[in-house]
Amino acid sequence: MNHRPTLYGADYSVYVRIARLALAEKHVEYDLVPVDIFAAGGPPDWYRALHPFAKIPAFEHDGLTLFETTAIARYVDEAFDGPALQPLLPRERAVMNQIVGLLDAYAYRTLVWDIYVETVSKPREGRTQDEAVVSAALPHAETCLTALAALKSPGPWLLGAQLTLADLHAAPIFAYFMQAGIAAPMLAGHPALLDWWQAIQTRESFTASKPTS
Repeated sequence: MNHRPTLYGADYSVYVRIARLALAEKHVEYDLVPVDIFAAGGPPDWYRALHPFAKIPAFEHDGLTLFETTAIARYVDEAFDGPALQPLLPRERAVMNQIVGLLDAYAYRTLVWDIYVETVSKPREGRTQDEAVVSAALPHAETCLTALAALKSPGPWLLGAQLTLADLHAAPIFAYFMQAGIAAPMLAGHPALLDWWQAIQTRESFTASKPTS
């Protein structure tokens, strides 16, 4: 496959960054077409042909159109040469999928929207944080961290020695969460996760995919 893939979305998006991390780890050159779902009036009309729910990202390659980040990331891993980003063993792959599901269902909203947006983004924009939202989020965030720590295998990455899609899914979420003042003390209670966070930040893919704003 020689056709250069196209990724649609905004670089500030957690889910666009997950796809960018997968592409970078596979050393795939691609085009990023900006799509801002928070623009006045929402994304442009043409974008709905790529994503019927008008979310980001969407992806095109060699006649294939995909939406949903997990589908995009798994396709990138399986369609392109480079280091494997999914374990071969069924048990390990199941744990990877469970971590990705945990992050989507429980951690993303809590760590990014309820903690980062409320305590970092809103004050930076001169808006008042919702204390009730933050208070309700903190015990849920601790549950997420505890569950993630319990699922983590010994070694530098979440599945142990192999960097996987689980790491790439978690990294952009933690990149926002760790900007909150409460995050560092919370993560300190989970030393293995703290070591993971310090390691993932050194990846070239992580540095190269940092949001521009």
